[in-house]
Amino acid sequence: MSSTDTAATPLTKDAGSAESADSASVEAGLDALETVQAQRTPVSVVLRQKVLPPVLGVVLVLAVWQIAYSLELTTPDKLPSPADVWHSLTELWYAGTLFSIIWTSVWRGLSGFALSVVIGTPIGLLVARIKPVRAALGPVLSGLQSLPSVAWVPAAIIWLGITNSAMYAVILLGAVPSIANGLISGIDQVPPIYLRAGQTLGATGLRGARHILLPAALPGYLAGLKQGWAFSWRSLMAAELIASSPDLGLGLGRYLENEREFSNMSGVLLGILLILFVGVAIDLLVFSPLERRVLRSRGLLVHSR
Repeated sequence: MSSTDTAATPLTKDAGSAESADSASVEAGLDALETVQAQRTPVSVVLRQKVLPPVLGVVLVLAVWQIAYSLELTTPDKLPSPADVWHSLTELWYAGTLFSIIWTSVWRGLSGFALSVVIGTPIGLLVARIKPVRAALGPVLSGLQSLPSVAWVPAAIIWLGITNSAMYAVILLGAVPSIANGLISGIDQVPPIYLRAGQTLGATGLRGARHILLPAALPGYLAGLKQGWAFSWRSLMAAELIASSPDLGLGLGRYLENEREFSNMSGVLLGILLILFVGVAIDLLVFSPLERRVLRSRGLLVHSR
């Protein structure tokens, strides 16, 4: 063997060893990433980090409320105690009307929101992808989104009467612009290379929207959906507060207004708390899990250790 071959052999071995080390390092890093993602957060950690803080917040509010009542900062007819509000809740429970009141509003809100998604999604796609449509409808959608939903209630009653149709019209006028604008914002943030890659693969038109645009714009679209639900719920409460008819049934907004007419502050506070509870519950049970799932699928959120 020549001296050249003898000198080259250690170099070759060193290079092979370096490549093997790099490969092992990469594999170890990938394994570590997979291990982090696969780990589940212990229940005790979830209770401490997710459940305990809001519970403490509620306890703090109740404590301040009770202290204000005990100090008689105002008369009991204007500021009832938490026990008085609890008594109003138990009255509805024993009367068997609590869940029917909540369900009447929840069903209207969810069905109106679903209809808003069906209408707002194609509008958002058209406005985002067609420049003349965007120039014409973009400012209109932004203006409608900033308009308080309660402003539509008198017009909806004149157009459609005191009916469920008027309720749904107010929900649509409040939620559709938010959903459409959320999708437009999400599409505007999609990297152009995604669209070019989709066109190369033949994903154009509706196929491109389904397989490229909507998945890529999902974070912004989801934010628009969350805001759309908030507008749906607020719009419905405004409509129920103003519109009164036996044909509409008794929802949370109507219950709140009825208690105001009877000057029953305990019932008024109960109505406010129930409206708040439903809005927060829908967000926690529906939209927060969806948001976490979307972020996790994009590698933006991993399980805690």
